[in-house]
Amino acid sequence: MIGQRQNPSSSEIPAARGRVAGLLVEEELSEIERQWPDGLTSRQIVDVFTARGFRFSEATLRKYVQLGLLPRSIRVGRKGKHRGSCGIYPAEIVRRVNQVRAMMASDLTIEDIQRSFARFKKEIEQVEKGVRELITGFEREAKGPALDPDRRATIETEIAAAKQAAGELIRRITGVEASLNARAGASVAGTAVGSGSDLF
Repeated sequence: MIGQRQNPSSSEIPAARGRVAGLLVEEELSEIERQWPDGLTSRQIVDVFTARGFRFSEATLRKYVQLGLLPRSIRVGRKGKHRGSCGIYPAEIVRRVNQVRAMMASDLTIEDIQRSFARFKKEIEQVEKGVRELITGFEREAKGPALDPDRRATIETEIAAAKQAAGELIRRITGVEASLNARAGASVAGTAVGSGSDLF
């Protein structure tokens, strides 16, 4: 599901308060995550920063993704026939961009930043991939002809609940990973930069 705010205006984005060295503060990061719990488009992410007078572009966002500093977007279908889909990034990506900016401001190289983010990346990606494949298998089986309609409805409800729980698991473990990384970035930059990337 895509968050309700699809095209936030500058007035919808929390104003900067107590800005430290050009970084977003915890209050702002938490407010952004509350406003867009289902994620943001690349345009919305750029708007979060440019509305505060920070230089940030979609090209920079794409570069960070290509370098492995940020998670890739996931394709989410739009409601209604023939509306297509759009790429959605987890709300926590704003926190990660802030973290990258803090580390860059501390004169860390891209290679240093990549290394700090890569510590548990492979393991987390394996968990995410395995869970996705398992749920896809469940969904495929539930659509098979062997189930009667009542049983199918029950199983589809259980799958939806499992999918939600799996998403929460991924959010939590990536939050732990990002908090560990944030400690390293915070100790260098002198500011707390927060939790992790929602991969589900």
